[in-house]
Amino acid sequence: MASLMNALPGAVAQGLIWGIMAIGVYLTYRILDIADLTVDGSLCTGGAVCIMLMLSGQSVWVAMFGALAAGMLAGLVTGILHTFMGIPAILSGILTQLGLYSVNLKIMGKANQAINVDKFPLLVSLRFIKGVPFLKNTLFVVALTILALILILYWFFGTELGCSLRATGCNDKMARAQGINTDVARVLGLMLSNGLVALSGAFLGQYQGFADVNMGRGAIVIGLAAVIIGEAVFGRVFHNFGFRLLGVALGSIIYYLVLQVVIWLGVDTDLLKLLSAVVVAIFLAVPTWKNRYLLGTAVAMAFLPSGKGAVAAAKQIRRALKEQDEHRKGGSR
Repeated sequence: MASLMNALPGAVAQGLIWGIMAIGVYLTYRILDIADLTVDGSLCTGGAVCIMLMLSGQSVWVAMFGALAAGMLAGLVTGILHTFMGIPAILSGILTQLGLYSVNLKIMGKANQAINVDKFPLLVSLRFIKGVPFLKNTLFVVALTILALILILYWFFGTELGCSLRATGCNDKMARAQGINTDVARVLGLMLSNGLVALSGAFLGQYQGFADVNMGRGAIVIGLAAVIIGEAVFGRVFHNFGFRLLGVALGSIIYYLVLQVVIWLGVDTDLLKLLSAVVVAIFLAVPTWKNRYLLGTAVAMAFLPSGKGAVAAAKQIRRALKEQDEHRKGGSR
């Protein structure tokens, strides 16, 4: 038990760092209604650019901004493939992700680049979890960053441009009818999402002390797990858009805490990716199963001899349809 308690702060720190990535995944998956697989490549791009800029003598702030810009550029490529070239969104993400593997290798010069926390002024590090001033603690720095990002995104999606993004994801035909350029909205949304993912990669590269060409493999599964867990746990509590983003970040923390407990229980670490996929599949299926159960119960009630059965059935159907609609449009609120 003592070993588990000692590992929990590190798990929370990792959860917070991946929470930034999960917010980026939320923007495409829930708001734009796009399953963007670019994140598996752009996460590594952010880490690679950040580490290489710092190794070349740039400040950590310049390196973080460079990582953000590189991620946005990756999102721009996916957006152009999808809108200008007419390639389906999921295939556009796969193509960009595939191309980013070679780009990341060229950025780093080799498959792995390390950075020493004793020689470079990193913002976050595995060593900054315990025994450091509070303002330098990785948990504080990343948590403050997430709160700042949530406030910025809350403000942005309340603007006319932000509302156009939400309208595009909710109903693109109606958005076009209102004069919104939905192609531009999709490209902007993909840029914003991958910029956040790359920023997460920059934090992750500093935290673990290296950038690796495979560090983003399976990132989309972790991001989806965080989104789904956050919605399942906090969906009925957090209705405001800003709180929904916070719920996604908290979902990432829960995911890594569960992962840490699983490792502590002695489960083979080779099975962790499979466990993540199973968790995501189950949480994605729960709303469908729930609606089928509610509708099935409603049909059974409708055939009751009493007239009350039909009334109860109607209520049950309305409830099922409402929950289905909330689940489908949850991200656009």
